[in-house]
Amino acid sequence: MSGKLNEIAPGLLLSACVAVIAMLLSSLFPGDIIGATVMALLVGMVLNPLSSGYKQFDAGISYAGKFILRIGIVLMGVNLNFSEVLSVGKYSLFVMIFTMATAFGAGNLIGKLFGTNWKLTNLLSVSTAICGGSAVAAVGPVIRAKDEDVAYAISSTFIFDVLTVVVIPWIGIALGMSSVGYGLWVGTAVNDTSSVVAAGYAFSEFAGNTAVIVKLTRTLFIIPYVLIFSFITERLEARSAGGNGRISVNLRKIFPYFIILFLVAVAVRSTGIIPGALVNTLSRTSKFCMVMALSAIGLKTSFKDIRNIGFKPMILGFIVDTLVVFVSIGVQIATGRF
Repeated sequence: MSGKLNEIAPGLLLSACVAVIAMLLSSLFPGDIIGATVMALLVGMVLNPLSSGYKQFDAGISYAGKFILRIGIVLMGVNLNFSEVLSVGKYSLFVMIFTMATAFGAGNLIGKLFGTNWKLTNLLSVSTAICGGSAVAAVGPVIRAKDEDVAYAISSTFIFDVLTVVVIPWIGIALGMSSVGYGLWVGTAVNDTSSVVAAGYAFSEFAGNTAVIVKLTRTLFIIPYVLIFSFITERLEARSAGGNGRISVNLRKIFPYFIILFLVAVAVRSTGIIPGALVNTLSRTSKFCMVMALSAIGLKTSFKDIRNIGFKPMILGFIVDTLVVFVSIGVQIATGRF
């Protein structure tokens, strides 16, 4: 046990230090325009040439990118409350069906036209469909995506979110949207949580509250997508290994058990037995774990890796994001929720 701890300690400590630096740098920008997770990714990539030269960091960085990430996802559940989810679900779920179908349908179609590998294509799609960087970080290890693909998808999401935070409030005001309609629009169309907060409350407090609840509801969809992509990845790998006839999948092997703990966290929070102060502490711990995990991914990724991927996937991400923005508001207009 002590041997394992000694092996991972240097990389864990480095990832934690990068996370602290990223959170401090992020706090210097007004309106949380650059979230701590994105900042962690960028700082980690800047430090990649240094960290990659010392093999003693490797084990701990890998541990942070995998296990610390799972702890962050599990604790993310304390931000959710089933009663709040149900209260907005009747309005938002219908819109989400269309936005998610758009993200994955259009994403995979355009991805094939652009020749983008299926893993990066679906990381871009899951980022748009669910919850930005958190979803990318959760699905990436499941589909065994390269670190540079994860970093690319998160970077693409960040650039688009910066634009939406600036532009969407002005569009909402120009169109004369209601606070409910605008909050639903932002909650279903904007990706990262920090961007949802910034864009939502720029319109009104009620719109901000609505947007955040809708956004957190989207977070629950991490569960089915992690399961679906676990199954797809297992089948594809079995087929590439030369399996003949019917390909069987070992569900016990691929099932991401941390998702059960995520649901347990949501259920416990929903009972109201967790004191508010503890909820805040666990929420901050979850955020730090996510930032630390993204720091680790950044430390394993160089800017050269990102540059080698090319510009087409960035265009793909922007097209999918833009389509989801229009589909979300279109569905609201069609259903009278504008």
